[in-house]
Amino acid sequence: MRDPRNARLAQVVVGHSTAIRAGETALIESTDLCDGLVLDLIEAIHRVGAIPLVALRSNAVTRALVSGGSEAQFRLQAEIELAQMEKVQAYVGLRAAHNSSELADVPPDRLALYSALVLKPVHLTHRVNHTRWVVLRYPTASMAQMAQMSSEQFEDFFYRVCTLDYARLADGMRPLAERMRRTDRVRIRGAGTDLSFSIKGIGVVPCEGRRNLPDGECFTAPVRDSVNGTIAFNTPSLYLGTTFDRVSFTFESGRIVRAAGQPQDKLDALLDTDEGARHVGEFSLGLNPYVLHPMNDTLFDEKISGSLHLTPGQAYAAADNGNRSQIHWDLVLIQRPEYGGGEVWFDGELVRRDGRFVVPELDGLNPERLNL
Repeated sequence: MRDPRNARLAQVVVGHSTAIRAGETALIESTDLCDGLVLDLIEAIHRVGAIPLVALRSNAVTRALVSGGSEAQFRLQAEIELAQMEKVQAYVGLRAAHNSSELADVPPDRLALYSALVLKPVHLTHRVNHTRWVVLRYPTASMAQMAQMSSEQFEDFFYRVCTLDYARLADGMRPLAERMRRTDRVRIRGAGTDLSFSIKGIGVVPCEGRRNLPDGECFTAPVRDSVNGTIAFNTPSLYLGTTFDRVSFTFESGRIVRAAGQPQDKLDALLDTDEGARHVGEFSLGLNPYVLHPMNDTLFDEKISGSLHLTPGQAYAAADNGNRSQIHWDLVLIQRPEYGGGEVWFDGELVRRDGRFVVPELDGLNPERLNL
C-alpha cells in the first residue's frame, strides 16, 4: 500500500527542492528502495512534464563491488555514471539503508580509491556544482533504531521535519546570512573547545530545503589557513560505514595537527586521504527546531537546533575557500545546555549562547519563534 505522505514529500522534492521544469531530465538515485517514494517521485516528475531516470542501488552490492574493486573497474564506473549525470538537470538522492554500517569492513584503501575515482568526479565535482540536487533519507527500521524511536514515531517525525514550511524558514534565516556575510572573525567556545577563524569574503548559503531534506542550516567556510585552536565534537558521526566518536581536532594555521577519536586508526587513515582532508571546507550553524537529538545520521544531525558543524575536506563552490579533497565529513557539536553548552562569537560579539541566539536581529531563529 502506498503511504499518502509520500505524495506530499514528492511534491516538496520536485516543486521546491529541485524545482524541476517541463522538458528537463531528473535522475532519481535510490539506495535500498525500489518502490514507495520512488513511485511518487516518478509521478510528480511526469506531472510537470519532465523526464525521470531511475538508478536503483544497494549498499550490499556497493560493498561487494568496492571491496574487490580495481582501478580499471572504478574508472569505467565513473565514466558511465558521469555520462548519465551530465545528461540531467536535477538529481534526487534517496537513501533507505537497511544497515547503515554496511560499508564498515570495506578495506580503507579500496574506499579511498572509490572515493577518488568515482565519488569525487561524479558527485563532489559534477553533481554538486552542475545540477539542482537534493539528498534525503527514507524511514526504515534501521533509522528508527538509530533515533531510538518506534517505527511509527520515527515515521511521524520524518515526514514532519521533511515537509515543514521551508519558505518561512528561508525568511527567518535571511538576517543570519546577512550577518555572516558582514563577519570577519568567528570564535567558538565550549567544553574542550576554543577555536577561531575568519570567514571574511567567503560566500554564505542559507539552506532551506533545496539541497537536503530535512534542512535548516546556514553555511560558509573558514578562510583556509585561518583556523587555530581546538574543537571537541560531542556527536557520533557515521562516515563511509564507520561510526566515529569523541573526535577532537587541534588546528594550527588551518591544518589539523592533532586528532583524537575512536576508532583512532580509521580516523588517522581518513585524515590522511589527501592534504585537503586536514583542512576545513565548511562551517555551518544548525537551525531546525524539530531536530533536537543526534541519531548518527549526518543528514539529520547537522541540522540539530543549537548545533554547529565543521567539515574536514572539500569546500562547496557556493562558499569556496579553495580547499580540495576526496572527502567532505560534517562533524557536529551541539551547544544546548543538556549537551554542555557553548558560545559562538562574531567579530568579538556573543551571538549565540547555549544554542540560543542572544542578539535581537537573530531572535527570530530561536525555536519558539520559528513556528514552522
